[in-house]
Amino acid sequence: MNRIKKGDQVVVIDGKDKGKKGDVVRVAGDKVIVSNINIIKRHTKPNPQANQPGGVIEREAPIHASNVMLFNSATGKGDRISYKIIPAKSKEEKPTKIRLFRSSGEAIDV
Repeated sequence: MNRIKKGDQVVVIDGKDKGKKGDVVRVAGDKVIVSNINIIKRHTKPNPQANQPGGVIEREAPIHASNVMLFNSATGKGDRISYKIIPAKSKEEKPTKIRLFRSSGEAIDV
């Protein structure tokens, strides 16, 4: 289970965009793409078959997951994550694993 998932609100803790907040658009291994963070300029050639114009395109580049923290709206800061395993109620069910904020113990995904 990854500490950071798609749709989480994160705050950047290192790099050129330190202190900025955004939502996770995609998680790819140990890297995350955050909306409007780590913007790069990509020079592209036109592709008439794909109906794609050429020019300079701005888009988000991946950031390593260690450089972002999950944003805790209660404290207004980035927060570390811990896990808790809730045992199954019956033998057919599997135990569930939930993410918690370390500072408050509040569940993230309920």
